[in-house]
Amino acid sequence: MAENGPVNIVWFKRDLRIHDHRPLLNAAVCGRAILPLYIIEPEYWALKDTSERHYDFLVECLRSLDTDLKAFGGRLSVKVGDAVSIFHELHQSVGIANLYSHQETGNGWTYERDLAVANWCKSSNINWFEDRQDGVIRRLKSRNGWAKEWDRFMGETIVSTPSDIIWAKKVSSDPVPAPGDLKLKPDHCSDRQIGGRQQAEHTLNSFLHERGEPYRRTMSSPLRSRATCSRLSPYIAHGVLSMREVAQATWSRQYALKQAKIVKKNGWRGSMTAFSARLHWRCHFMQKLEDEPSIEFKNFHPAYNGLRDPANHNPKFEAWILGETGYPFLDACMRSLIATGWINFRMRAMLMATASYHLWLHWKRPGNHLAKLFTDYEPGIHWSQVQMQSGTTGINAIRIYNPLKQGYDQDPDGEFIRTWVPELASMPDAFIHEPWLAPDARNIIGKSYPDRIFDHQEAARYARDKVWAVRRGAGHKEKAKKIVVKHGSRKSGVKQTMGAGNKKRKPENKNQLSLFD
Repeated sequence: MAENGPVNIVWFKRDLRIHDHRPLLNAAVCGRAILPLYIIEPEYWALKDTSERHYDFLVECLRSLDTDLKAFGGRLSVKVGDAVSIFHELHQSVGIANLYSHQETGNGWTYERDLAVANWCKSSNINWFEDRQDGVIRRLKSRNGWAKEWDRFMGETIVSTPSDIIWAKKVSSDPVPAPGDLKLKPDHCSDRQIGGRQQAEHTLNSFLHERGEPYRRTMSSPLRSRATCSRLSPYIAHGVLSMREVAQATWSRQYALKQAKIVKKNGWRGSMTAFSARLHWRCHFMQKLEDEPSIEFKNFHPAYNGLRDPANHNPKFEAWILGETGYPFLDACMRSLIATGWINFRMRAMLMATASYHLWLHWKRPGNHLAKLFTDYEPGIHWSQVQMQSGTTGINAIRIYNPLKQGYDQDPDGEFIRTWVPELASMPDAFIHEPWLAPDARNIIGKSYPDRIFDHQEAARYARDKVWAVRRGAGHKEKAKKIVVKHGSRKSGVKQTMGAGNKKRKPENKNQLSLFD
């Protein structure tokens, strides 16, 4: 046993901070020594939705967390291996009095891992105390009143880090593995965001006070949104900032703007209102996965089972992965994502929709690939949106993004295309979106730039007919109603659903593009 006797372990997972960290506070008030712990789990890093860029960002966050703990006299203990085995070893060596952590809405692997830890705690007579850290409510019985509860929870007091924590002694850390030690495929992301609390606080402050004024009107532009969107998503996904901190900082900014009598709808006040709404929507989508973990693997609506073959190894998928589809704007979006780890929501939706509709791929394969590219990968948002953009929820409008139209709308001068598709840098504006129409197309298409791998109009017609054939089927409407009751937003009511033959966009879909950017 350590000098302090059995210790309280604070298990850091997707909450890599010490500010507004209730498990840390609750563990400290007991008077026992605290062991701050993070477990690097090799089995997790072998999954199809993890990548080296995720791991690199995580390690930066862990270093930042350790620095913050040092300021209070502590150190982060990092262990490598299976969580249950590590807890068992620590219980044998130093003794565990209690385990404290935040609840986690992760992928299916972390869900099963937490069940195993819970069983171990029960068999070892160790209490595991889990606190909420966002708007997701575990074992939610009804969505009624969910939004009000979100506001109440986010309005609670932000807790400070105790200054008199007793830290556990003589607990060593394992060396932090290199990405290669975890057999992660090399994935250098040259221009991704940097992890850590200092970077997160700077990003929040710069958005609220410097960058965010044009947010509402530029969020769909892939070129401008990189600077004007909040860019907070990777920090919230890893818990470097708490949702409560972000929500309250946003509310304070809104109050200050109101007091200053700033009334321009397309300026600061409009952008802060739009951003505040997206904070709600972030948790709204995560709640779907919490309530139904199977949506990572199964269609929301069972009528779509068999619509696409999960084993379909379409050779054109590789061209989509590399940004070599022959559609300049689509390719620019994929290449930008590869290099930066981020792209705005509309473009994410287009990337997913083209894989699902134009290539007619089951959503799981492209969904896994995009998850690996997103530095801000949040399973609850990701898998809900992947299915939404693939038309398998049964309650959302069938939205088949036209890669040409999106390019003309969001990058009319081709500046974004020229940035990420240098093969077309000298292409005249008149042909930048459709280089196959250029007078010298034969010198470019199939040589320096690939030919189109699909006909977007023909592919869209095929996909639309296939999905609508399912949607008009017997029993579809009845099941869709049940899905809305369980997962739908209550803001616009629950009685309106997508019925057979009804192509109007319904309330659940009108906020389809409200993913947290």
